[in-house]
Amino acid sequence: MPLLLRSTLTLILLSLTSLATAELDYTPNQAKTAIEVIEELSTKHYRKQPLDDELSSKLLHELIDNLDPTKSYLLQEDITEFQQWETRLDDMFREGDLSAGFFIYNRYNQRTMARLQENISLLESDFQFDLTKDEYLPVEVDNNQWPATNTDADDEWRKRIKEAYLRLMLNDKEPEAARELLIKRYTNLHKQLGQRDSEDIFQLIMNSLASLYDPHTAYMSPRSMENFRIAMSLSLTGIGAVLQLEDEHTKIVRVVPGGPADKQGILKAGDKVIAVGQGDEEKVDVIGWRLDDVVDLIRGPKDSIVRLELIQAQGESVGSSRDISIVRDKIQLEEQSAQAEVIHVQTDAGKYSLGVIEIPAFYLDVDAYYNRDPDFKSTTKDVLQLLQDLEKQNVDGIILDLRNNGGGFLQEATTLTDLFIDPGPIVQVQHSDQLISRNYRSRADAYYRGPLVVLINRLSASASEIFAGAIQDYGRGLVVGGQSFGKGTVQVQLPVREGQLKLTESKFYRVSGNSTQHLGVVPDIQLPSFYDIDKVGESSEDNALPWDRIPAAPHRRYNLTRVPMQTLQERHEYRLKMDPDLVHLHDKLALIKERQKVKQLSLNEIKRRGEAKEYDTVLLSLENKRRLAKELPLYPSIEEWRAVEEPEEEGDDDRPLAEKDPILYEVGNIMSDYMSLAKSPVQQAKQP
Repeated sequence: MPLLLRSTLTLILLSLTSLATAELDYTPNQAKTAIEVIEELSTKHYRKQPLDDELSSKLLHELIDNLDPTKSYLLQEDITEFQQWETRLDDMFREGDLSAGFFIYNRYNQRTMARLQENISLLESDFQFDLTKDEYLPVEVDNNQWPATNTDADDEWRKRIKEAYLRLMLNDKEPEAARELLIKRYTNLHKQLGQRDSEDIFQLIMNSLASLYDPHTAYMSPRSMENFRIAMSLSLTGIGAVLQLEDEHTKIVRVVPGGPADKQGILKAGDKVIAVGQGDEEKVDVIGWRLDDVVDLIRGPKDSIVRLELIQAQGESVGSSRDISIVRDKIQLEEQSAQAEVIHVQTDAGKYSLGVIEIPAFYLDVDAYYNRDPDFKSTTKDVLQLLQDLEKQNVDGIILDLRNNGGGFLQEATTLTDLFIDPGPIVQVQHSDQLISRNYRSRADAYYRGPLVVLINRLSASASEIFAGAIQDYGRGLVVGGQSFGKGTVQVQLPVREGQLKLTESKFYRVSGNSTQHLGVVPDIQLPSFYDIDKVGESSEDNALPWDRIPAAPHRRYNLTRVPMQTLQERHEYRLKMDPDLVHLHDKLALIKERQKVKQLSLNEIKRRGEAKEYDTVLLSLENKRRLAKELPLYPSIEEWRAVEEPEEEGDDDRPLAEKDPILYEVGNIMSDYMSLAKSPVQQAKQP
């Protein structure tokens, strides 16, 4: 298509879309709600931050970034025009004047509607993508620049559409089917935009402001509140995953323990959902959709099947996607319960039987508890019963597995700690008025005094960090694994005229005085981790509250210091170099991290197919390297390996522990070393 004709068409489409799209405006109640939100943030948030010209400038950029995070729709001339409000939004918002925010949205909406229609027109034309040309598309969008003209935007969008088209073909779509799917994608996005109303825009504007205080402060509109209520109700059926928007994608933040996705074992934190299908029906592309609309697609009746197309965060070659199917189900409290098993570890010092208690969440049956039901269910009660069962099996020590435990009831973190330490403080809480409370305490003598190891990873957060931090500060046991999430803040729900404000009003501090915020809990011995701390965790979030410390609370110390930590570390490092399963894990992690360094995607089909084949070949070579070291037969092809190694049903994985969970097996080795090196068993704690 000639450049002049293309540019003229762009202007016509923009004009038509502007006429067809009704501009949205805020209501009087939303203006009053904005004033309330600003008042609550200014007076009650932990971070004392005035709404002034400096914050106004940040708010403008945050709002624009939330609307167009990939710099795909707005032009540089739009951004220049928006600068007129850079130091005025604070004064306008305090008066309930949201006109600037809605003006910015309406301009974005006009540009986006026109762009989507252009994309559809391009795909419906006879234009052919040249898949032999050496072109590239950046993977990271942070360094993108705003297009200066529509012509510049045309070229970038041609590459984006070409990459999406190529990705579909690499996943076995025929060329025409790929074009049809992309047409549906942009048509659905066009329809989605047309369904947005002033409530959606008001929530986006208020959240742009709230997020400048910290990542956990947010405004929920009345509709979002209802969705949240449904999500928390017992009637909800789905896959059991926490989702959030990241750029144009729906990202998995956390897989709920005991839920359908957790049982299946494929869906992981960091994965991005790009399409959703119901049963045998064709999948719907959801790139660019509102979060609540994606959630609605994933929800469904019990025992029905939802199909997801994912860009996986781990283990897949760059530029590829994967299809999975999950049977929807209710998430029962019992399925999130603590579970126990016994593992056996053979070392030079002898054979050890170790009890492993997996704690997926800090749960409590609130209704039964407050109704004084003696059979109420809780983490602490279940763990106590499991400890008693394991003691009958004469285990030599206990491993508490808190991997992926995102927290829960603070009360349960306190009472669980009470099982392992004698009376003393568990956590300190500093409120927005700077007052410090130490009301969460262990109040009884420890039930279990034997050897103890706590296993954490990057997804261990909140209450998990309080528990692990207390065990570490008291010297009661070893903390091993990966640096935890770093979520050390407390939120309260505040009703406003329309909707609700979730606001951070206090911070957690360990008995040592160190905050769990931002830094998390640093293990005594670090283990290999799939999670990049620069991309997962509190420290990766914009505007996260900082780490700091307050005075320590007087507390006891156990005799863990008698164990030679350097020797433990040296033995662990030796196994990392010599154990075939740990070497394989290290090599696989190194491969994943290397792939994550890729800055751009080739738009050449032959190159992309070659890259995918090369990645599979490297994976196979790593697996055969492990098998050779263990004197096992080698796999002749990647297809045969995957067919054998991926269990078809839950519970089918009968591989030895060292192979299916090398991290847990290594924790068993560390604990065995710990017990063999200890001078004496843990005794009554001593005051400092």
